[in-house]
Amino acid sequence: MRIIYKTMLLSSVASAAISCAALAQDRQGVYQLGEIVVTGARNSSETGISESVVTREDVWNFDKKSLDQAVSLIPGVSANLDANGRRNESDIYVRGFNRQQVPLTIDGVRVYLPADNRLDFSRFMMSDISEVQIQKGYSSVLSGPGGMGGAINLVTRKPAKPFEAEFQSGLSFGGKGEFQGWNSYASAGTRQEGYYVQGSASYLNRDFWTMSDNYNPTPGSLEDGGKRGSSDSRDWSINAKVGITPNATDEYSINFIKQSGEKGAPLNVNNNPPVPANNYWRWPLWDLQNIAFLSNTALGDASYVKTKFFYNTFNNGVDAFDNINYTTQSQNGRFISRYADKAYGGSTEIGTDLIPMNSLKAALHYRADQHSEYNHNRPTSAQFQSLEPTQYQEQTTWSVAAENTFHATRNIDLVGGVSYDKYWISKAEDFNSTTAQLFEYPKGGSTAFNWQSAAIWRYSDTGQLNVSVSDRARFPTIFELYSTRFGTATPNPNLGPERATNYEIGWKDYLTSDIRASGAIFYSDVTDMIQTVQIGPGITQTQNVGNGNFYGYEVSLDAQVNAQLKVGGNYTYLYRTITDPGQPNLQPTGVPTHKAFLYLAWKPTDRLTITPSLEIASARWSDVSTNPVQAFPYVMTGAYTMANVQMDYKVAQNFDIGAGVRNLLDQNYELSWGLPQPGRNYYLKARMTF
Repeated sequence: MRIIYKTMLLSSVASAAISCAALAQDRQGVYQLGEIVVTGARNSSETGISESVVTREDVWNFDKKSLDQAVSLIPGVSANLDANGRRNESDIYVRGFNRQQVPLTIDGVRVYLPADNRLDFSRFMMSDISEVQIQKGYSSVLSGPGGMGGAINLVTRKPAKPFEAEFQSGLSFGGKGEFQGWNSYASAGTRQEGYYVQGSASYLNRDFWTMSDNYNPTPGSLEDGGKRGSSDSRDWSINAKVGITPNATDEYSINFIKQSGEKGAPLNVNNNPPVPANNYWRWPLWDLQNIAFLSNTALGDASYVKTKFFYNTFNNGVDAFDNINYTTQSQNGRFISRYADKAYGGSTEIGTDLIPMNSLKAALHYRADQHSEYNHNRPTSAQFQSLEPTQYQEQTTWSVAAENTFHATRNIDLVGGVSYDKYWISKAEDFNSTTAQLFEYPKGGSTAFNWQSAAIWRYSDTGQLNVSVSDRARFPTIFELYSTRFGTATPNPNLGPERATNYEIGWKDYLTSDIRASGAIFYSDVTDMIQTVQIGPGITQTQNVGNGNFYGYEVSLDAQVNAQLKVGGNYTYLYRTITDPGQPNLQPTGVPTHKAFLYLAWKPTDRLTITPSLEIASARWSDVSTNPVQAFPYVMTGAYTMANVQMDYKVAQNFDIGAGVRNLLDQNYELSWGLPQPGRNYYLKARMTF
């Protein structure tokens, strides 16, 4: 596996299996303007503290088509369905922190949904991504607000040659050979003296996925096995990039990204009728578009300025139907719901090394979000249908930050960072169906001060030890501030931010020229947690209550045994506790205590590579949704040992074919209660590069 821990300072190890030249070659296609701030790195071939990277080759070698699949390769990171599963959304947990607490960016530009920020990470395809940066616990304040538990950044590709092109295509099949779907990717680009141009397109279509043969439906279940009901999805994206490089240091580019998706929502196999009753959902659109200008300008030999300016839109729709036929929407609580969001803003980062032994950086971020929504209620009912007027909410966020690195010695860096964040709500409309009138809630807003510090000791040419602490906050979403949850909740415009103080001791080194290892011990103290609490019979409110403690450790090892054999993997232990006086039964859901990834890459010939791997996880707490509500609405589920294997054959220097099996043992397992995962399935793929 090529999860690269670049802080090894390989330039000093002439005999190392991975040389600086090899690292530079690996990163030629990485769009470095799109990287987020890496604290503790001294050059572009290093990762920072608490950071791991997934590369394009990782994605190919282990067949990870979407972001939620790719992060399974990283220690300390796991994916799961959203809390109750009915939205069919994948969430990502970084050392126990979820999508609300770990910002997602594409080329450093925040992907944020102001209504509820319920990102579906399975919608983000990996075919056009050069690297995934994952920062765990410590994410630089220079990267912007919200990094309470870390950060995830998708770095797109950039051409490295006068002409280059790539084509990929793949087919997927169910456990009995049923054709499930296909995917395709094409890109072309040129890099010339003074400029570059890149364009690409991706498409992924899945008609269904098949369940394990070990699934046995209970009497009356809404799922009988075989082809999973409502498991279809379609996603496509296009990416265009034009850049100017007038000299060796400066770069200016305009990027355009558009992606569109639609999907079904598989039903809980335990409840018939569903809970809630309007769970027959489909998502006809999940569309994201972003246009951005990014630049880097050197100011003399010791200073620079970087800018990012963006305008993005998000259109989202969900339809609730009467029954499993998905044809009528006449009963109470059925609807066509549409969101339309737009945002604009930018950031400026400046840095200088004018003072000997010292690097000073500062950044300013600004973002304005507008959310609009409406419901067409009971649209197929001639008597009861109604169309709401569009409701608007607007939010503004800004942040100012500074980070200083003091190079105490040639081998020791001391880092300190601070930031001040602020947001306010300028519009908060809602619709009263009883009076048929629009009204506004009281406006909300809050501020947060954040700080960080770290010490990095490079005790040898390849070894590094770091100690860090990061105290960060994240602001609530509009949903948490104002949602009435279909009349069952009271808004809380005064809801404040929640906060985490993350501590880490980390280590990386090459034990020999062919064996690299890393480890980390971490602890997070979470306060003022944003939780849903009961304030009356059948009425809830979102409040800052409860505290949490997340702690554990990670270890990782990769070894090139000989020219034909490479082995490696990682293991994570993570334990979480949440204390809420009003909810004594509250359990932290979604994350396994134990998680491991193991792999072996064997090359019996120069052209053939066989890569078996194991993904292992212990059980995790999951929500249980029943009617009536259970006194203890949680269950442990999700333990699995998933065996996968891929075979690659290099037909020619620029032509590879691959075939593989996922879930080789056909395990029947659930990450969330009542929502089984795919059983054994097969794939065939090919790629050509020019």
